[in-house]
Amino acid sequence: MEHWKVYWRHEFQEEPVVLYSEIGDDGYEVRKVQEYRDGRVLRADSLHDTAEIGLSEIPVGPIEDVQAQPEFSASVIERAEFEEMWRRASWPT
Repeated sequence: MEHWKVYWRHEFQEEPVVLYSEIGDDGYEVRKVQEYRDGRVLRADSLHDTAEIGLSEIPVGPIEDVQAQPEFSASVIERAEFEEMWRRASWPT
């Protein structure tokens, strides 16, 4: 299991700016948290998703691929940091 924090640099007002992902050993997201410019923090898992937030339907690939894209700044984080964001986040409505 691995935990990622990804900053997404963009100008889209309705899109998240920070993404936290819990990645299973198979490369698929298990849980996700998205933080938005307006302060909203939403979470999703395999049972809870909406058009606004959901798990990736394909394996995420290596973090180096994400880091290579100029609009992203990605790092592996400790599980405790992910869990703190998970607790802060709300389910989508």
